[in-house]
Amino acid sequence: MKLLKNIIYNILSVQETILRKRLSATIGAKHLSKRKRRYSNGCTLDLNSMAEAEKQKLEEEMNLILKKYDYEPEKILEYIKNQGTGVYYLEKASSKLNPIGENEGFIYPISGLKALYISSLVTKKLALKTDEMFILSLGEINKYYFIYHFYNWYAYKHNISGMDRASQELLKKYLFSNADMKQLQLSEIYQLRDAIKQDKASIEFVVKLCREYDGTKQALNKIKNEGSAKL
Repeated sequence: MKLLKNIIYNILSVQETILRKRLSATIGAKHLSKRKRRYSNGCTLDLNSMAEAEKQKLEEEMNLILKKYDYEPEKILEYIKNQGTGVYYLEKASSKLNPIGENEGFIYPISGLKALYISSLVTKKLALKTDEMFILSLGEINKYYFIYHFYNWYAYKHNISGMDRASQELLKKYLFSNADMKQLQLSEIYQLRDAIKQDKASIEFVVKLCREYDGTKQALNKIKNEGSAKL
């Protein structure tokens, strides 16, 4: 598990460094670090602080949901279905989704040819638009991989910036290719920046949860076996 966390952190660090360098070259580093402020009725609102407070509130809500359902993907998926999001299972889902640039887990709303393909997979019908959904492989679900996707779904349902199809497509495009960022419009630059920020937040949430959950399990085992939780 420690190796997994180190790999995740390393990937995250490389991703953010590469994209921030590209963004800096496109719009200037000062725009990436500048604190946003808005003035209203004589009061100054620090948007960064507001965003951080919103993030904390959202993560507190997610933690409560995860605890309620014992961190079990199958139970959480029932909650997700009750919120109006479709959940589908396919044999070897990744092999069917990867050719169109999708990963199993949370799938953002899609339109066009991708929607036709995915709708044919999950509903056996053809549609030019699909709503958000989860597509998973049959069998056991990796808990931490799933929680990463649960985080993204929850943020999407709460309209968090960067958690939408357009922003996520930009992230995939500029993360895994050497596409020229100079062609980006200003609005796309901000979309990409928000997508980077939210991807980092979701990974950090999973790593923190992994550390806390495994630490709790170790303490409980210690109590059970030795009558003490002193680690």
